[in-house]
Amino acid sequence: MDPDYQLLIDQITEEVFRRTQPGCAPGVCSCHTVSVDHCPDRMRFIIECGAQRIGTIGTEAVIQSELAGFIDHTLLKPDATETQITRLCQEAAQFGFASVCVNPTWVSKSYSILKSTSVAVCSVVGFPLGATTADVKAFEARRAIFDGAREIDMVINIGALKSGKDAVVKEDIESVVGACHANGAIAKVIIEAALLTNDEKVKACILAKESRADFVKTSTGFAAGGATVEDVALMRRVVGSAMGVKAAGGIKDREITRKMIEAGATRIGASAGVKIVKGEAGEGVY
Repeated sequence: MDPDYQLLIDQITEEVFRRTQPGCAPGVCSCHTVSVDHCPDRMRFIIECGAQRIGTIGTEAVIQSELAGFIDHTLLKPDATETQITRLCQEAAQFGFASVCVNPTWVSKSYSILKSTSVAVCSVVGFPLGATTADVKAFEARRAIFDGAREIDMVINIGALKSGKDAVVKEDIESVVGACHANGAIAKVIIEAALLTNDEKVKACILAKESRADFVKTSTGFAAGGATVEDVALMRRVVGSAMGVKAAGGIKDREITRKMIEAGATRIGASAGVKIVKGEAGEGVY
């Protein structure tokens, strides 16, 4: 392609993006990512224009880089070893993932590997059941942040939500959000959508929004089901554009990732992150 023609395409694309996505215009990204080059809203806009548009504005390497900026490279298995965690962090640094998501015991190790990179360390709180008390979750969040985490994915009190105890759920979320925001960390709220009715999903998202959380997240990956396009779309409709939506659980390849982004996801939790950015088939585990 003629270089001048390519430049014109790029300039038009940037101008259309600037006019349609003012909150994330080039150089003025307001989303929760490590750099404007990895802006999820920008990538979602491009994907929604169609696969052909992606092909005209960048190489496969550019697509891989943009996709990587969506992904929390995840290893939450109870039998994860130090060697596996080290490899996870090395892959995250190599591909430029948004974060690594690890259990609290591995936060310090992950931070020591990634502290000189742009990759954040994310950890989980009240995981995977959400059945610990609010004060315990808040302490767990503070400790993970002390050890180097900059993002916290907390599981709501699912039983309280299903019992109609909204005040308990809100206190639960607020305890962790408060601990995160007081220490400069991002708070993501896992609603475990597979265990909820649609009405309960809506209520959980509203409570997370009222509690000033930064993201709502579909799943732990340890329940009977993971992320679905329908749940992501529902969550996006409820929280609007003010919050992030993280899809997690069972996301195993680029096609599923694309569908989640089109539905409104601005972050993807996946253990198959490397295969996703390479366009390979993954195992679909969390």
